[in-house]
Amino acid sequence: MNEAICNTSPLLYLYRIGAIDWLPKLFSGVWAPSAVAEELHEGRKRGYDVPNPVNYEWLGIVDPASMPSEWPALDLGAGESSAMALALENPSRILLLDDALARRTAQAAGLTVWGTLRVLLEAKSAGLTAEIAPLIPRIQQAGLWMSEEIKQRILAIAGEMTEQ
Repeated sequence: MNEAICNTSPLLYLYRIGAIDWLPKLFSGVWAPSAVAEELHEGRKRGYDVPNPVNYEWLGIVDPASMPSEWPALDLGAGESSAMALALENPSRILLLDDALARRTAQAAGLTVWGTLRVLLEAKSAGLTAEIAPLIPRIQQAGLWMSEEIKQRILAIAGEMTEQ
């Protein structure tokens, strides 16, 4: 079973659709850097409904030993930069993040990257959910933007296309 490193957004979106506990069923280990925990803590302080990492014993808080010096110029968030740096140090782990620039940067660095939608597909494949179609509007409501084309492609991959 694969191991993962998670940025803030997949934790947030999965939490908001009631699927955060799929992560330890899909991965033998899940890490997030302390910058991710801090982003979530800041959200809770501001009154947002976000997960508290201490409530998930399966989520390890692990920091990278160093940060690539060129990444601050990319205008990535602290959570994304730290998660990517940790993945560079642990390249066998799958990196979970949704930001387009962060994904492109991580893929260019040779990392394996999954977004939250890929997690939904893997959850269906693993039998954790019978269908993902009902989750798509909920995850969009939670803040994950996706084009209609992406939505249709995900549903097609899941074998859940409806006739239009």
